Amino acid sequence: MNTENIFQRYEIKYLITTSQKQRLLDGMSRHIQSDRFSNYTICNIYFDTMNKYLIRRSLEKPVYKEKLRLRSYGTAQPESTVFLELKKKYRDIVYKRRITLAEVDAMAYLCQDGPVPQPSQISSEIDYFRKFYRDLCPSVVLSYEREAYCGIENADLRITFDQNILWRDTDFSLCSPIYGNEILAPEQALMEIKVGDAMPLWLTHLLTENGIYKTSFSKYGSAYSQMLKSNGGLRYA
Repeated sequence: MNTENIFQRYEIKYLITTSQKQRLLDGMSRHIQSDRFSNYTICNIYFDTMNKYLIRRSLEKPVYKEKLRLRSYGTAQPESTVFLELKKKYRDIVYKRRITLAEVDAMAYLCQDGPVPQPSQISSEIDYFRKFYRDLCPSVVLSYEREAYCGIENADLRITFDQNILWRDTDFSLCSPIYGNEILAPEQALMEIKVGDAMPLWLTHLLTENGIYKTSFSKYGSAYSQMLKSNGGLRYA
């Protein structure tokens, strides 16, 4: 089993309240519809170097940055299909390249130097990434509940709301129960607008009318900041 996916799009983030979320959904109702899988839980394991080089560099907001993560939808089983993703961002454009494989095979490859089933162009890129950074290992587990919508008139428009964002830096398994430390307050949500080209004018007006403006927000970055605080401000060399 090995299916490839390639995505290239703009991803714009907004940190909003649950009351703002409801007003936006009311205003968007004529233009969006629930995605095929509209409500689900996402679990990720982010991989980084021992000294957390990837997230530290990402927080410096460079022109180009990249990350590697393993994703499941809900709690996985060893035979479950998971997604190994290489995510890159150049300026404001996000490029995501991913392959699907069984959880047990993915963890064997990432943590035990096992082989990637059915080698491909994307798996070769992932393998190069791992060899380039050499000491990659599981860094944090991030999970969240997602509510997803897609555009009616704009086929490439996707809007998601993430809540109950949790992190932990132990028990690095997608097969474990979902638990961890909270990143957002209960009344907060992270909205992401994903579009291949320009944002629809109706959506731009709706955001402006509600006083909602884009922000720079990283789930892994927020988790890393909390990790530093829990370690007494320890920083890596």
